[in-house]
Amino acid sequence: MEAIPTERQNDFSKGKVSRNILDLALPMTLAQLINVLYSVVDRMYIGHIPEAATLALTGLGLTFPIISIITAFANLFGMGGAPLCSIARGKGDDERAETIMGNSFFMMVATGLVLTALFLAFKGPLLRLFGASGQTFPYADGYLTVYLCGSVFVMVGLGMNSFINSQGFGKMGMMTVLLGAVTNILLDPLFIFVLHMGVQGAALATVISQFLSAAWVFRFLTGKKAIYRLQKKTMKLDWKLVGEIVSLGMSSFCFAITNSLVQIVCNINLQQFGGDLYVGIMTVANSVREVVSMPMNGLTNGAQPVIGYNYGAREYRRVRSGIRFMSVVCVVYTLAAWLVLMLFPQPFIHLFSSDPELVGKGAQALGVYFFGYFMMAFQMAGQSTFVALGRSKQAVFFSLLRKAIIVVPLTVLLPRIGGLGVIGVFLAEPVSNFVGGSACYLTMLATVWKPLRKAEEAEAVPAGRAGE
Repeated sequence: MEAIPTERQNDFSKGKVSRNILDLALPMTLAQLINVLYSVVDRMYIGHIPEAATLALTGLGLTFPIISIITAFANLFGMGGAPLCSIARGKGDDERAETIMGNSFFMMVATGLVLTALFLAFKGPLLRLFGASGQTFPYADGYLTVYLCGSVFVMVGLGMNSFINSQGFGKMGMMTVLLGAVTNILLDPLFIFVLHMGVQGAALATVISQFLSAAWVFRFLTGKKAIYRLQKKTMKLDWKLVGEIVSLGMSSFCFAITNSLVQIVCNINLQQFGGDLYVGIMTVANSVREVVSMPMNGLTNGAQPVIGYNYGAREYRRVRSGIRFMSVVCVVYTLAAWLVLMLFPQPFIHLFSSDPELVGKGAQALGVYFFGYFMMAFQMAGQSTFVALGRSKQAVFFSLLRKAIIVVPLTVLLPRIGGLGVIGVFLAEPVSNFVGGSACYLTMLATVWKPLRKAEEAEAVPAGRAGE
């Protein structure tokens, strides 16, 4: 294939496994941070709009379920196709790898157009269903109407960037989100405060930024530097292949969809037990979680191409080394993050609001919400391993277990037990981390780790292989 250089690039079967992971994870972590800035910066500025900050921030929070659904479909084809692409690379099947990428791109664009039309048609009833009050609806509606016009750009920029990373171009993937985030940071204050566009200005800044990111991704993946290029012939749908992509991407899809479901259930219950103020506090809690989880997401995303490549190349010792490194770093990081959040919650809240009541009550809520946060590391490491190895059923199950099966029922039940009220809503998250994280990681050890060790012993591994 013309897109593949004569000498294979980014061979993850060479060198130290930890170094390979970090070479991808560091730029991807920075990319995650920058990507979080897309939405978080909007919330920071909106949360400080004069005279309407709390209502505007709460209105923005009501749009999260719909935004999460758009992200879910980007993940479905991006996070589903990219690991398959890595495994195909490891096997040396370049034609299959390029076809996976082309089919994923076509599905992203088509799905983005359909979602835009559907949500624009039904956004009003949906926002009211999600807990919008008469005061917060105008802010939610104003932001969402503009944001939806850029859904296709979100799909392409976010979803196809996974294929840049899966080919080993972590720095180029970082540049994708850097371009958009810097644009967003510059345009937000201009549109919100100088041009007095409010929440609609924040949404417009995001759409423009996502367009630039999508254009950057498309330009790179059709250029000469890419190992695999987007070509018209690879976009002809192979429905069997699409089924494989969807099957593996279902884990990330379910994670985002169930996250949307949790946000809806949380907003409805918080509106019932605490009103608009606590919907705003949950918006802040979700924002803080996005920022704090970013390094862990970057590491696990960086580990997946390395683990998947070595699995395809039958380098089972290196696969186990990658899983071990990813797990240890995730646990150490989340322990440190938990300690900081328990000791200093107010500075994180002040990033998004200066409302004294929101800051005071929000500090207590964050203490509950992030309790035992380190257990989330086991969920992420276990689930990322399943995805990297193409084990879609396990990955999907544990996505559903933590959110849909544990969090949603607890969010409904706990506020009604022992007078917990709003605290019960925030308590559902740590309970799910302990139960879901333990179940996911222990299952991974039993179904992946042990078989890999046996396979390693059965394989004739050359002595002195580099990196071990």
